[in-house]
Amino acid sequence: MPRVEKISVAITSEMAAMMREVVETGEYASASEVMREALRDWRLRRRQREQAVDELRRLWDEGVDSGPATDGNEAFARLSARLAPKFSEK
Repeated sequence: MPRVEKISVAITSEMAAMMREVVETGEYASASEVMREALRDWRLRRRQREQAVDELRRLWDEGVDSGPATDGNEAFARLSARLAPKFSEK
């Protein structure tokens, strides 16, 4: 097991009550165990957020590299003009 460092953390009375409750019910063995799991979850959410930001950056770069932007109304007008004959044949 890695070296354990004892620190002091200030939390709200509501958080302290929740922590005591889960320890008292046996869901966790100690308040430290609750805090360790909370920090692991926090670290996971941070990693997921970083991955999401990296993916957005990649998609942004892909969009920029794909060429100049096209006006949406013009694009839909061209698409409609191209598809109109197919729908009028039916």
